[in-house]
Amino acid sequence: MSLAIDYYFAPQSPWTYLGHGRFTDMARAAAARVNVIPVDLGGKVFPISGGLPLAQRAPQRQAYRLVELERFSAQLGVPLNLQPRYFPVAGDDAARLIVAVDSNEGSDAAMALTGALLRAVWVEERNIADPGELASVLAALKLPAQRLTDSHSAAVQARYEAGTQRAIDAGVFGAPSYVVDGELFWGQDRLDFVQRRLNRS
Repeated sequence: MSLAIDYYFAPQSPWTYLGHGRFTDMARAAAARVNVIPVDLGGKVFPISGGLPLAQRAPQRQAYRLVELERFSAQLGVPLNLQPRYFPVAGDDAARLIVAVDSNEGSDAAMALTGALLRAVWVEERNIADPGELASVLAALKLPAQRLTDSHSAAVQARYEAGTQRAIDAGVFGAPSYVVDGELFWGQDRLDFVQRRLNRS
């Protein structure tokens, strides 16, 4: 049986964006199964874990965040607009769309959609809270337009809420987070540790 990795993230997170491609390649090389779990980070996870929305953080932390984003973008060779036009942006609709695609087309399609949505925010400066933009991303990936309708269903909402609770129960407090056989790794800058953990399996 292949190893499973629980992948917790928010679809508007720059740190998730910076690590998504590397993580995708890493999981594929290890033949690991990825459980794609978008979560309500700002609404549900931060309030009980001590996290703050970006606008509520101290000026020093906000400034240093930009420094670190620029550093990692340059180091990884991953393009990123430090202050994109549509950020902060609500990620719930995009998250539910990922859930709908994962439920119907599977985790590979959900991972591809996640990557496209992250790129839409941080490279293409598109508004992932806009249904028209979500439909456009689906079309570009040749995924069924019906998934946008499906994303508003009670079943998808229930799964989104369950995934968020699963993250809370696992001790997740930020995005991205990766859980391998019960071991939590927070942040795209911990992917080297994820790789070492996969190498031991």
